[in-house]
Amino acid sequence: MKKWVLFVFLIVLASLAAACGKPDTSSQALKIGIRGSESRTWDFVKEQAHKHGLQIELVQLNANVNPNTVLLEGDIDANAFQHVAFLDQFNEKNNSDIVPIGSTIIAPLGIYSDKYEKIEDIPDRAQIAVPNDDSNWGRSLLLLQEAGLIRVVDDFDGFGGADKIKDNPKQLEIVPVDGANTPRVMPDVAASIINNGVAVEAGFLLKDAIFHESKTAKPYINVIATTRHNENREDLKKLVEIYQSREVTDFITETYKGNYIPTQVSVEELKNFKDAYSSKP
Repeated sequence: MKKWVLFVFLIVLASLAAACGKPDTSSQALKIGIRGSESRTWDFVKEQAHKHGLQIELVQLNANVNPNTVLLEGDIDANAFQHVAFLDQFNEKNNSDIVPIGSTIIAPLGIYSDKYEKIEDIPDRAQIAVPNDDSNWGRSLLLLQEAGLIRVVDDFDGFGGADKIKDNPKQLEIVPVDGANTPRVMPDVAASIINNGVAVEAGFLLKDAIFHESKTAKPYINVIATTRHNENREDLKKLVEIYQSREVTDFITETYKGNYIPTQVSVEELKNFKDAYSSKP
């Protein structure tokens, strides 16, 4: 009898030990790396996810920490802070394989002017200020192309420079300045291209722009991203579905007054974002 009791005890002990060796992933929260600019949205997403039985832990990362590095180190399950062009550059530079799994928003780049009310009113030989870093300079050239003012070179790679303009029928003078100063130079130029965040700090809403990027400016659509290994996880697919829900879309629209535009673009389109770099007729 004592041997039987001892045998049962050992079986139970072995079962408990095996259970301890396997973490219960079903009850673990998804760790999502974010930055402060969208914290209100993600707090709301977290509430919505809870209603659908999905637990989220938001990991706030400051400007000194790259959320892609944190993702590759395995400290978070996904991140949401970057547009696809930035992600592509990171992967190329670091030989990494982080992939977009869903679109979130676009924070449109705008053309602002205190002299002209319509893009068509900008005269020949006018000066247009643009942010002087390569990435935003290139983004500004694409915006000017979308506005019908210039055409970029056929092999455009997304980066700016005077040599990236193929056609300039109005002979506009592109003036590169520090991005933070683009609102301040407005009195001295016909128009200034201002990043969304800088525009908000200067007191501008997107509706104040005389022209701005459309919500399908694919290279600059922000995404939820994860490692290639995790891209098909069901909990991450559910997260994307919740973010792109009507409830979250309405929250973003009402909260950010149009400065952030909710954007639903397929992952396949996001991966082909470089098609948007092509010179348009």
